[in-house]
Amino acid sequence: MSQANIVGREQDAGAGLAAVNRVNRSRLLRPVLMIGGVLAVLLVAFFMWLGGGATISTDDSYVDAAKVSLSTDVSGLVDQVYVKDNQHVAAGQPLFSIGQETYQTAVERAQAALAQSVESINGARHSYAQAAAQVEMAKVQVEKDQADLARYAAVVAKGGATRAQYDDARFTLEADQQHLTQLDQAARQQLTKLQGNPDIKPEDTPEYQQADADLRDAQRNLDHSVVKAPFSGTVTQVEQLQPGMFLLAGTAAFGLVSDQDVFITAQPKEDQLTWVRPGQSVTITVDTYPGQTWKGEVESVSPASGSEFAILPAQNSSGNWVKVVQRIPVRIRVLSGPADLPLLAGMSTEISIDTNHHRHLGDLF
Repeated sequence: MSQANIVGREQDAGAGLAAVNRVNRSRLLRPVLMIGGVLAVLLVAFFMWLGGGATISTDDSYVDAAKVSLSTDVSGLVDQVYVKDNQHVAAGQPLFSIGQETYQTAVERAQAALAQSVESINGARHSYAQAAAQVEMAKVQVEKDQADLARYAAVVAKGGATRAQYDDARFTLEADQQHLTQLDQAARQQLTKLQGNPDIKPEDTPEYQQADADLRDAQRNLDHSVVKAPFSGTVTQVEQLQPGMFLLAGTAAFGLVSDQDVFITAQPKEDQLTWVRPGQSVTITVDTYPGQTWKGEVESVSPASGSEFAILPAQNSSGNWVKVVQRIPVRIRVLSGPADLPLLAGMSTEISIDTNHHRHLGDLF
């Protein structure tokens, strides 16, 4: 056999052995890779699970704000509307007014009644002083009459005075006593007006206090005829109120939405709230402003689900009851964010709450 054939056979044998070795190695690596891959996936999933319990997210959240339907407790024709729709207003700024002539007249009438009550009290004090002086004079006269009658009674039997003089003295005493009684009653009547205190101040009397209460009530009505913004914000639906309209007390005129008390109302599922507590940090994104984020914190968690405040709450006493996951409102305070991007009530948002909770291996069992 030639040297070339021997070398060829040796090469073929080496190639066959290498192929066999590769087959054997592949048979060994295949189960190792399969099991190792599964284990790797399980380990990655396990560690992701351990680190994934710190935050909860929901897209069932919206921008909310303090808002009020403006009205007043006095009725009348709308005189002026000082603002326009979607105008920003400051706290205390006049928004609209009711015709004030009637309420101004009521204030003037109440002021006159108050002044009259002061004059009446001062007049009663003066009248009582006069009546008291007259009572004292009448008492002096009665004492004189009693002394004269006693003198006549002592000498009439001896002839020192006539019977007519005695009778005149007695009749005079009786008349002056009746006059004293009348004066005393008049003085007591004036004293009653003064609550038994001749030195009472007008403002301490019921008459004055009633007149003062009427004046304050009239002044309040006059003040409430001009409706002012209770807080700063933006007015809306102003066009539904026009001058000349008759506005009943308590009727909503238009709305005001605050620009200061703005917050997020989120409604996560009840099983997401296990570790949510007030004060936890929140990341907020707004659908209107892609790529922008706001920072906030959990302000409070509602004590009841939204269904509890429904007009007809669900009654789960029937046999065909089906469990439905409830949503619990969470109020989120906005702390910071882009200052040039306004948050308007009703905007859709997505929130992520960092609960700082870390899962443990025991949570699996």
